[in-house]
Amino acid sequence: MAKPTIIAIEEHYADPELTKHFPPGAQPGVLGPIGKKIQDLTDVRIKEMDEAGIDIQVLSHGAPATQRLDASVAVDLARLVNDRLHQTCQAHPTRFAGFAALPTADPKASADELERTVTKLGFKGAMIHGLSQGRFLDEKDFWPIFERAQALDVPIYMHPAAPDATVVERYYKEYTKSFPAILNAGWGFTVETATQTVRLVLSGVFEAYPKLKIIVGHLGEGIPFLLWRIDQAMSRPENAGLSFRDLFCKHFWITTSGNFSDPALLCSVQELGADRILFAVDWPFVANKPAVEWMNRVPLCTEDRVKILGGNAKRLLRM
Repeated sequence: MAKPTIIAIEEHYADPELTKHFPPGAQPGVLGPIGKKIQDLTDVRIKEMDEAGIDIQVLSHGAPATQRLDASVAVDLARLVNDRLHQTCQAHPTRFAGFAALPTADPKASADELERTVTKLGFKGAMIHGLSQGRFLDEKDFWPIFERAQALDVPIYMHPAAPDATVVERYYKEYTKSFPAILNAGWGFTVETATQTVRLVLSGVFEAYPKLKIIVGHLGEGIPFLLWRIDQAMSRPENAGLSFRDLFCKHFWITTSGNFSDPALLCSVQELGADRILFAVDWPFVANKPAVEWMNRVPLCTEDRVKILGGNAKRLLRM
């Protein structure tokens, strides 16, 4: 059998025009030991892709991207950043594709920028990082973004960002010094993004836009493991007609980014099916080689492995 095309779809970069708007430490890794990697869009990135056997990265700006910026700054900046990403994709058309950054402080401008980047630049959708200036995206003000995504038939990738300051103060502050990862990949990212996911399902947005497609990373931020319990609790008489499971399994795809666990993957396959799982690494925060090596040995049939490594992304992103 020919080698399957490996497409990694949660692979980050940092644009200096955007990151200069962040306070120190607001984007993980930009100033740390992986800072050079996340700002590299050619040499190191492609070398490590080749070493691991990854054919294509779908590039997305790292958190928090434009989600914490005022509309007065974010609208023009998102356009500039997306244009620069397009230049990179054009320079390496067989290796890179792009997810747009959206200026979510202005939902109408975000919808227009999504359309521009998809129809003019060939982007595959957009990535949104956490809350938008402290607001959950299920609020109806943001629904023009989802309406446009459905019209364009492209997914929105809901990516984590640091928890809201009020949550940090109430839930985590005692442990942030000794265990800083409690705010990000260790716990805070999961809670924030899973909450965003649950709220979207309950909000009615999928009834309004029945063909809307959402991607969530890190094997679904724990939702597949909890799906039976959430569905059972939400499907009581007062919620007649609401099936959390049906809405989640119809509208969501999940990725393997930064969660290379056999039990977690197999649980996800059992709950959603292999067609709903996409390969991702979370580079440069996670190394490429362990991700590919894990997928090559995980106990799945060849057909499902090929789907996850690239086949599902080809279909969803029309690559």
